[in-house]
Amino acid sequence: MRAIATVCLSGDLRSKLEAIARAGFEGVEIFENDLISFDGSPGDVRLLCERLGLAIVAFQPFRDFEAMPEPARTRNLQRAERKFDVMQELGTDFMLVCSNVSPQALDDRDQMVADLYELAERAAARGLRIGYEALAWGRHISDYRDAWDVVRRADHPALGLVLDSFHILSRGHDPAAIADIPVEKIFFVQVADAPLLDMDVLQWSRHFRCFPGQGRLPLKSFMSALAKTGYRGPLSHEIFSDAFRAAPADVTAMDGMRSLIYLENLVPEGHWADALPAASDYRGIHFIEFTLDEDSAAPLGEFIGALGFRHVGRHRSKNVELWKQGDIHLVLNFETDSFAHTFRLLHGTSVCAVGFRVDDVDTALARARAYKAPVYRGQVAEGEMEIPALRGVEGSLIYLVDEPSAKDHQWRTDFELFDQASRDEAGLQRIDHLSYVLPATQLLGWQLYYHTVLGFEAETEHEIVDPHGMMVSQAVNSPDRSIRIPLTVSQARDTSPGRFLSEFRGGVQQIAFASDDIHATVDELQARGLPLLRIPANYYDDLEARFDLDPEFVEGLRSRNILFDRRDDGDFLHAYTDTFSGRFFFEIVERRGNYQRYGEANAGIRLAAQSARH
Repeated sequence: MRAIATVCLSGDLRSKLEAIARAGFEGVEIFENDLISFDGSPGDVRLLCERLGLAIVAFQPFRDFEAMPEPARTRNLQRAERKFDVMQELGTDFMLVCSNVSPQALDDRDQMVADLYELAERAAARGLRIGYEALAWGRHISDYRDAWDVVRRADHPALGLVLDSFHILSRGHDPAAIADIPVEKIFFVQVADAPLLDMDVLQWSRHFRCFPGQGRLPLKSFMSALAKTGYRGPLSHEIFSDAFRAAPADVTAMDGMRSLIYLENLVPEGHWADALPAASDYRGIHFIEFTLDEDSAAPLGEFIGALGFRHVGRHRSKNVELWKQGDIHLVLNFETDSFAHTFRLLHGTSVCAVGFRVDDVDTALARARAYKAPVYRGQVAEGEMEIPALRGVEGSLIYLVDEPSAKDHQWRTDFELFDQASRDEAGLQRIDHLSYVLPATQLLGWQLYYHTVLGFEAETEHEIVDPHGMMVSQAVNSPDRSIRIPLTVSQARDTSPGRFLSEFRGGVQQIAFASDDIHATVDELQARGLPLLRIPANYYDDLEARFDLDPEFVEGLRSRNILFDRRDDGDFLHAYTDTFSGRFFFEIVERRGNYQRYGEANAGIRLAAQSARH
């Protein structure tokens, strides 16, 4: 059973439960604080869940219970009876008991065993069960193996163990011993991931947990050990996250569903695993589609023309143009009765869609459906190609095009093509990467989307200093790195991504084209009169000293406003255009050797130069 705790989502209890049901979950853990703040009785919650088709799989948490001195011990048993009343009205038979964190708790294992036995006796008398969980910051029980020792010694049929991946993995505990626990004594399993942070584990847990697939904890080892037990009970998310508390409940719930599907298939030996379609093999970004009106047509045409692109085709039935250079295709969409027009009403002149080359479109779509990603199909005239698409960042589209169609068939089918000669180009060969700006609360969700639906891998986050605040960038890449998508967020409104988000509601802000000879390309662009971003002279003085570069080579960079980075695996040279209409800008890059990054060391210089132009 796929379940989720109400604490994972934002909003009131009713809206949380409705979002959980819409996402397709079968079960829900009712977090006590959500119930207390609900304007209705526990019975009303039971009826609501029944109407939504949700089983209440747990009521939680029951805190600071075991090994307390009198009179606290007696009060705890009285408190438990009241919670049992609530459980019966809710219609659930299971309560989660956390290991004690109270400074009054006694370090007395025998007393812990006796207390949990008595609690289980009282629960069993009412047809209920309890599960004991080791909190990573528990005062005397912080290791699941110690919690299992207590449960084993208590030896009561109504008492079982709760396993939580965060509490186990955040402390570095080896999950291998899970495989030795009798499956009938594992009553419940909660799952969470987290980034690797060097901080107090309680603060880490309360603010930075995330869904499996969004963090860096070794969940495969946890799931592998669990699979060996034959466990068939609920897998349930319990996530405390500042980002989730600020995100729409529907979005978080769907992320949670995708995460569980990913987790279930992390180890093939688990009974949960389905035969999910494999991730596609990718062949790069096939095209970029802009949405624009007639007023912005001439300025954008002049801009991309100065970049060396040529107008080579017009759509047979729509007001759409095709521009080309090297293996780069730019689609300019002026349609007024279309998805592009709707997107333009929200974002203005912008990138509304991209096309990915894939080896097998049907398999890619099957994987997308398995991960609950809706497929978009637009209006197609007779004789034209139907190209399926998935929803992307900020409502944009990701078209999926197979290699044969991408080579030639698509353009000859849908467009009247002009002269295809490659004259007057500037040496741009292919799309190197696209950088999206999105709200900070969406970063984890889109990182998970690319990872699960498309099979991309996420790189480490990088903090970047903007003159007006901090920003964070995390790239998601296809396995062969033919498609690179940096995702950028900033909490500060006056940073470059902050302004772009507030003015244009996010989307593609940066488009990077690859050249095999950036010096020749920049010379050609300058000869065409294309304005490039001016880089301060101080940067080049520092560059020469930092990398011990030849002065003549540095002078060549300086005269062309080219930035430079070097790593053990190669060099990276890149230059930037001015921003088009204050919206998006283009980058020209050359990768030498096996350089795989994005020149993050130069991001602060670029942002400062852009800020000076703002």
